[in-house]
Amino acid sequence: MDHVRNFAAAFMTDASSPPTPRPRPRLLLRGRFDLVQIADVILALICFAITDSVLRPLNSASEGHHPAGPLVVFAFVTCAPLAFRTRFPLPAWVASALAVIATSLYVSPTFLSSSGYMPVVLVVYGLCLYSVAVRCKPRIVAAAAIVTVLGAGFIDPGSAPEAIFLSVIPLLIGAVVRQRRSGARQLAEQEIRHSGERALLEERQRIARELHDVVAHHMSVIAIQAEAAPYKMADPPPELVESFGDIRASALAGLGELRRVLGVLRAGGRDTAPQPGLAELGTLLDSARGGGVSVTVTSAGNPVTLPDGVDLSAYRIVQEALSNAMRHAPGSHVRVHVGYRPDGLALAVRNDAAPRPCPSPRLVGGGHGIIGMRERAAMLGGSLDAGPTDDGGFQVSAVLPMSHEAES
Repeated sequence: MDHVRNFAAAFMTDASSPPTPRPRPRLLLRGRFDLVQIADVILALICFAITDSVLRPLNSASEGHHPAGPLVVFAFVTCAPLAFRTRFPLPAWVASALAVIATSLYVSPTFLSSSGYMPVVLVVYGLCLYSVAVRCKPRIVAAAAIVTVLGAGFIDPGSAPEAIFLSVIPLLIGAVVRQRRSGARQLAEQEIRHSGERALLEERQRIARELHDVVAHHMSVIAIQAEAAPYKMADPPPELVESFGDIRASALAGLGELRRVLGVLRAGGRDTAPQPGLAELGTLLDSARGGGVSVTVTSAGNPVTLPDGVDLSAYRIVQEALSNAMRHAPGSHVRVHVGYRPDGLALAVRNDAAPRPCPSPRLVGGGHGIIGMRERAAMLGGSLDAGPTDDGGFQVSAVLPMSHEAES
């Protein structure tokens, strides 16, 4: 029973592309009613009335050769498919073809051809065939054309040429309408996609403006104040001058990074500037040492050329871990370990307990540094663990795969 139900569902909808009719223009809609479907129902009733009014006199003229009841039924089943051709084009065409064949087998084709029955049949069948050409898949359209020609030859062998000509007209019109609808649909999809891209670009530009007006301004002020601070006292100690110089250098470096990010945002994500990697690790460690922590570095394995994505992510993870150590454990000792494995890169950044009590980095400032590190590792198919150690310190451990997928 399930197989029959699945076949019926596929026959009703899966043969159509799209399965449901396209949305109508407002001109063809009145509230919840589709004027095209209403017109089909009205036309089906008119065709039924014409067919019935034509068959009854002819039946009487032929001395009641055919009972009146079956003729009314044949008139109804011949015209009824027109009422649901828009919603179910393939079932409507199949029902129309079967009705024409059944009527021709019951009633002599010569008797029908001499009446007004044939024009009505051509209108109903042609509209159903047109709906198949517009909505159904190409292989089904081709099969419908072949069945039309073979069916016409089966009913009346002499009418095959006329059947070919009459079937070509709705098929050609349906193909033209289908092509125009396909082009209109593609244009609508492109417009939706371009609207989304425009909205994304506008949001990028808005974020870039906010970063430039707020963050860049404050970082520029920090750099200027750090440069001017030593001159506010007569003989500043060299250590103080050096510290303010480091602050200014860090602010300028951060400002340069921010400007690069602003350029990426305004360019729609096309970043052509060189990205930092583990080759710049020495500069990063010097900056951390200037921030009040002592750093030692160890490595294991044979250094290899890393994919760009892995190299950048490794640098950013170490950078964020060192920033957390400077922020939450000033004066502590930080150990950075870089391990080159056959299948990936292992990183470990561990700092000792702060000389003075300091809250856990997970609880201070509401930042997203650890979340960002985890996202970077997950994006490459790796993993990252971060948490306090038994001696009161904090450790960040990450494993980044070096497969081709990670590079992309």
